[in-house]
Amino acid sequence: MTKKGKIKTAIIILFSAAVLFAAFSVTGKTLMKLAYPMKYTEYVEKYSGEYGVESELVYAVIKTESSFNPNAVSDADAVGLMQMTPETFEWIKTKLGEEDKDLSLYDPETSVKYGTFFLGYLLDEFENTDTVLAAYHAGRGRVNGWLEDEKISSDGKTLNEIPIPETAHYVKKVNKALNVYNNLY
Repeated sequence: MTKKGKIKTAIIILFSAAVLFAAFSVTGKTLMKLAYPMKYTEYVEKYSGEYGVESELVYAVIKTESSFNPNAVSDADAVGLMQMTPETFEWIKTKLGEEDKDLSLYDPETSVKYGTFFLGYLLDEFENTDTVLAAYHAGRGRVNGWLEDEKISSDGKTLNEIPIPETAHYVKKVNKALNVYNNLY
């Protein structure tokens, strides 16, 4: 093969590799966006702005809690996109001064509004995202008890460990999703 032929072959190989790389990159990103969608954007953006919560955190919680299924129901009877229990829902209604009996956590806007309010409330109370997520999953009272235990919290504000494996796993899953949302969008 001549020098000119070798150069032409090398250029074709490099061009083909570049095209394959670009196609894989686009496909990989597209697949990640399918796995980590941004649904209910109008509600997430509205209420994350209103309650001072990073929208990516709201998406990460929804992804982890219900995988964007507004009809999801957990074993603990938490329902909707953000998986809230009826008791927590009623408590938040009093915090917001709302008495509407027709509100439903199966309604995406209601779920996002109340779940995002609760995340904002927990962020104000605990400040640390891992502690907030533990409280969202295990309950504020339980987490406040953990913070009083010197074996679990050395400063009374941050959890050194999360004593319930299911809650620790939940916090890791939300953080993974949060990392993906922060890097993907």
